Amino acid sequence: MALRRLSALLAAFTLMATLLTTAPAHAAVATTGFRAVDITGDGGTVLKANVIAPSAAGRHPAVILPSSWGLNDLEYLAQARILAGRGYVVVSYTPRGWWLSGGQIDTAGPRDMADLTRVVDWTIANTAADPARIGAAGISYGAGIALLGSANDRRIRVVGVLSGWTDLVYSLYADSTRHRQSAGLLELAAKLVGKPSAELTAKMADFNAGRDIAGVMSWAKVRSAATYLDRINSNNPAVLIANGWGDTFFPPNQLVDFYGKLTTPKRLELRPGDHAIAELTGVLGLPNEVWTSLYSWLDQHLAAGPAAADPIRLKPLNAAAESYPTWSAQSSTTRRYGLGRIRGLDGTGLLGGAVSSGWTKTLPTDRDTVASGGAVLITNGAAAITGQQPSVWLPFVDRGRAGVWAAERPSAVQRIRGIPTVHLELSGTESTGTVVAYLYDLDAAGNAKLITHAPATWLGGGARALDLKLPATAYDLPAGHSLTLVVDTVDPLYYDENAPGDSITIGGGSYVDVPLR
Repeated sequence: MALRRLSALLAAFTLMATLLTTAPAHAAVATTGFRAVDITGDGGTVLKANVIAPSAAGRHPAVILPSSWGLNDLEYLAQARILAGRGYVVVSYTPRGWWLSGGQIDTAGPRDMADLTRVVDWTIANTAADPARIGAAGISYGAGIALLGSANDRRIRVVGVLSGWTDLVYSLYADSTRHRQSAGLLELAAKLVGKPSAELTAKMADFNAGRDIAGVMSWAKVRSAATYLDRINSNNPAVLIANGWGDTFFPPNQLVDFYGKLTTPKRLELRPGDHAIAELTGVLGLPNEVWTSLYSWLDQHLAAGPAAADPIRLKPLNAAAESYPTWSAQSSTTRRYGLGRIRGLDGTGLLGGAVSSGWTKTLPTDRDTVASGGAVLITNGAAAITGQQPSVWLPFVDRGRAGVWAAERPSAVQRIRGIPTVHLELSGTESTGTVVAYLYDLDAAGNAKLITHAPATWLGGGARALDLKLPATAYDLPAGHSLTLVVDTVDPLYYDENAPGDSITIGGGSYVDVPLR
């Protein structure tokens, strides 16, 4: 408890210091200033909140901002000042179970949804908010609550999903693989500054132990906007989704799938970075393109602002930003790269040409290599800041522990756009197992920059064909560089289901499909 109070004081001090030194560059109208309030949530639970609003008379559009996992309503103070200066009533609140709010953590469950409805009620009754012009937005946990809330409360007309999720089952178990580091960090934050419910504690214990998978998935499904897609489409809120290509908490494929099924006014933006990295400078009150996009989206749908030309906005990992009318418009063809026989001289096979047969490559199940997805938040976060993708020197990848296939070096730039897929023909496997596939950009000196990667797990059967969708990406492979695939069986980001001392064999018929513009 003492640690929680100390953390709260430090967070408040840091944020207030930021506010005192950072001017709201977009302020255009006078505001009321900061006011701390208590809002009564579902079942009488007290939610800590604050309000900043235009001081002019009359009704104004409103934005409700639930705070992120592990943070509180002070998180958005800088942005609340900016939004209020743009004419919005802004109500930020700390969801139940966090910091000084009452109750226990519900992980965007039914109680959190009921709380959000109570916050909407309070906003209409106690501020100058126009009931017909209400939006909800947030980062991470706040984004998930806002989107789920739009399925439950049709008064929410606009949603800003910044580094949020749409499918919590996929986030926890993408391709049947448990995400170790991201889930562990969320659990640690809950213990430090939250009040975890018995349900959350039990589900995390089951997740970490790899038991009652169906039960954990059922719990996560209730907390997934994808479950309520029909209801969201019926309510017809305008939905902005903005995320990072390298988000290790909520990988982007779930967002692409959800976006494709939305029939509401919608916009999708993807940028370099890990979870909540792209929005970070905006939280500090500095100019930020994600928050600028949110301003425009709110203005368009709550204040009759201008519309953007194209609803898809992509910032490739190493190229200038691009816009498209649809997700599929970014790529014009898909190239299949067959995996070839491993050469004895350098332990590398050819990636490319026709899909071939008559070869195998055997990997140990419990030996890692330097090929890696990095550390949660840190690796892809640093890449977004520096503009340099995480890299390895390919000769250091142990060919006794990994399969490596490198393509011929093209004479022109290859623009990768979309979701690459890996098909592996496996044999000699146990009933459960895991492999991890990494797609690299290999230069002439052996430096390999990571483009995208993902694990895949199977939980039954023997010989199998494994199809793995890598996370969506946008990357320009330079002329003279080789597209390179590395497959191993261990990555610290994930739990694996491999038996120690065993092996997995990859064989002929394997290939990679790469979407190109």
